[in-house]
Amino acid sequence: MKIKSAKFIVSNQSIEKCPNVNIPEYAFIGRSNVGKSSLINMLTNNKKLTKTSSTPGKTRLINHFLINGIWHLVDLPGYGYAKVSKSEKKEFHKLITDYFTKRNQLVSAFILVDSRHEVQKIDIEFMKWLTINNIAFAIIFTKIDKIKQNGNPNDGIEFKINNYKKVLLNHWEYLPKIFLSSSVKHIGRDNILQYIGKINATVTQK
Repeated sequence: MKIKSAKFIVSNQSIEKCPNVNIPEYAFIGRSNVGKSSLINMLTNNKKLTKTSSTPGKTRLINHFLINGIWHLVDLPGYGYAKVSKSEKKEFHKLITDYFTKRNQLVSAFILVDSRHEVQKIDIEFMKWLTINNIAFAIIFTKIDKIKQNGNPNDGIEFKINNYKKVLLNHWEYLPKIFLSSSVKHIGRDNILQYIGKINATVTQK
């Protein structure tokens, strides 16, 4: 799939104010500072579509972007570390929970994981919550360009991803769809968009 247009539609703090149109939605979410904004800009080939920042927890709203006029890309607040108050964290939690449990247009979530780090408990817990609530998800490992390839097989990308898969298989019988990405080198863009395109074709046929 080629993205011919990517248009910002609305930002809001309430599920009731999300666009009232019956088209497929794909939600992107991950821990703070996982590189979500950069990934979205890379996917849409628009460096200015979402604001990137070195400050974790910058996304505070549900952000809808209309892609090719036929589906929504949804940018959700990050979970985990963010310099916000307890009350704000509760608001974020409710916002995210409401979106995933009440938004009928949602087709699949994309969970972003920083490929440089070991498995984080909060990521696994969130994936379990999605599974319990029958919400489909795929995993995107970000920032793979930042993993040094020094010849040591225990330090490379393949080793880290395989270790992550082993942890996942301790909790799930089957692995979800997994993508490797680099916003800097535009790695993974075609695979992710092709995946969304195939799902869209199935949804449309229904």
